[in-house]
Amino acid sequence: MKPSRMWQEHELQDSYDVVIIGGGVHGLATAYYLTQLGVKNIAVLEAKYIGFGGSGRNTAIVRSNYRTPEGIAFYDLSVKLYEQLAIDLDFNVMFSQHGHLTMAHNERGVTGLMERANTNRLMGVNSRVIFPQEIQELVPDLNVFGHMRYPIMAALYHPPGGIIRHDAVVWAYARGVDRGGGHVHQKTEVKSIEVVDGQVEAVVTNRGRIRTKKVLNATAGYAGLISKMVDLQIPVSTHPLQACVTEPLKPFLNTVIVSSTLHIYVSQTDRGELVLGAEVDGHSSYSLRGTLHFAESAATHLLELFPMLANVKLLRQWSGLCDMTPDYSPIMGDTPDVKGFYMTVGWGTYGFKAGPASGYLMAECIASGKSPAKLEPFHITRFYEDRLVGEKAAASVSH
Repeated sequence: MKPSRMWQEHELQDSYDVVIIGGGVHGLATAYYLTQLGVKNIAVLEAKYIGFGGSGRNTAIVRSNYRTPEGIAFYDLSVKLYEQLAIDLDFNVMFSQHGHLTMAHNERGVTGLMERANTNRLMGVNSRVIFPQEIQELVPDLNVFGHMRYPIMAALYHPPGGIIRHDAVVWAYARGVDRGGGHVHQKTEVKSIEVVDGQVEAVVTNRGRIRTKKVLNATAGYAGLISKMVDLQIPVSTHPLQACVTEPLKPFLNTVIVSSTLHIYVSQTDRGELVLGAEVDGHSSYSLRGTLHFAESAATHLLELFPMLANVKLLRQWSGLCDMTPDYSPIMGDTPDVKGFYMTVGWGTYGFKAGPASGYLMAECIASGKSPAKLEPFHITRFYEDRLVGEKAAASVSH
């Protein structure tokens, strides 16, 4: 018996109520939640294939222990949506909430973690600062007391944090869009967007022209290019973010480990592989290739945390594209000068963990024409009005 497809292939219609550019978690989540609000005539356009971009190239960490009240409230909503996602989409997304530890190696780092913990708790998010003995109990194999140069003095412990299967998430959302009546179009590249008298009128693709009054830019790496199609320049710069994975090992790491001083984060997948990440490359680029420098640096710092991994082999490495904004927070909502053009872009290294909340709130914004309160702080007008949302400290290693 031939297995059924998770989502169907459709002919490209000549008109849609909403066109979403980008087939990653943000675009698909927005489309799914729009169908739940009764907006069915939707097209999700992906230039390559579903999950090709940032959604397929990230390290799939989910958390809400951010720095600003605006960021904490937003990502807390995302964690709560992730917790219900398997039930809502009838698909196992393999969300493992086994905790998240951000290390501090000096007094200044401890102070920063204390501030974040207090803000988190005031916002109702489960985070607290713990010290070496409890860290060692949580992660017995971690080199807690053996550091001379970088002693582990404390850690921000965030129990709701964890990892999720990123491809399962995008597949489940794509299936949800299809079941809700929306169309998912792969290998459909946007060439231009037609604007008449300040109103979006159509999207031109390699497969034809689509009439529409509403367009969402949900791209990563190419957000600025899509925005320029409506003569809008957005404050983003694109940088590669590299990651790598080791050969499978017997499970030993039950939390996500992050160290900003050592520029590394590490988690262990359900298959036993260790996933390693670091900071974005310092230069702006569209390269998707890994580098020897990154592999050497990641391996060196991993061994400072777990010396017993000296003989473990790297299995593969890769790179994704991150659109960075000046305040390290995303740009979401409508645009004041182009009616019908919406954005959820500039996610930097936070994108995948934010997908459900972004989609949920952007769907409400598009369907109702009004911006939800949790979206307001991230509107593009904040750059004109000097009300930035500084999340750099919460990035831990990636900026």
